[in-house]
Amino acid sequence: MLTAHTIKILQSLDKKKFRQKYNLFLVEGNKIICELPNSNFKIKEILSTDPEKIKFSDVPIIHISENELKKISFLKTPKDSVAVCYMNSEKKMADPDIQIVLDGIQDPGNLGTIIRLADWFGIEQIICSEDTVDFYNPKVIQASMGSFTRVNMVYCNLTDYLSNTENVNIGTDMEGENIYQFEKPKKLNLILGNEGNGMRPETEKLLHKSISIPRFGTSQSTESLNVSMAAGIILGQLFSK
Repeated sequence: MLTAHTIKILQSLDKKKFRQKYNLFLVEGNKIICELPNSNFKIKEILSTDPEKIKFSDVPIIHISENELKKISFLKTPKDSVAVCYMNSEKKMADPDIQIVLDGIQDPGNLGTIIRLADWFGIEQIICSEDTVDFYNPKVIQASMGSFTRVNMVYCNLTDYLSNTENVNIGTDMEGENIYQFEKPKKLNLILGNEGNGMRPETEKLLHKSISIPRFGTSQSTESLNVSMAAGIILGQLFSK
């Protein structure tokens, strides 16, 4: 049985300041939890309504009721188990041949989907501006479907980073070069901007090249693509070359 104090702490982990205070975040659902042993994330404990389905060694597994699960879950339909995990300290890797750079992405679902896309295409690192949504946000973790365990996330001053990277900085622009005709550089940063405002001016100044996704449909009601949709189209085309 969980104490009221424990429940209060776990409920507070939907906010960044409390995740940082306790150095903890939650992972929900057996399917995603089973990705954790093969990652560098350390599990503090697992809370489960059906402990027999969790076969982990050296990890405390606590049997909880359905009612307790509802109290600590951030999902509308809570899943079988919740893993309480320790946050990792950031470690930036050397720039790989291709990586994603995010400038002010705010929607947790978008970030989670972009992390999942990065994992699908074998992109090992995502560089984020300091105001990009926290990747330990429960909605980000859920949307990434376990891919957060395989993609290194780094938050930094983008102006400083983009000014010193050896990769070619590529961003999206309605007037940019057609992605289907674009010649892929050997080493590149794909920069994606804020959902509503796009890249900030200081980021745009550091672009080496701009690309665009041409519209083939005739409807004018669709003004733009969702940022994670655009990311999927661009990455698919870049990796086809």
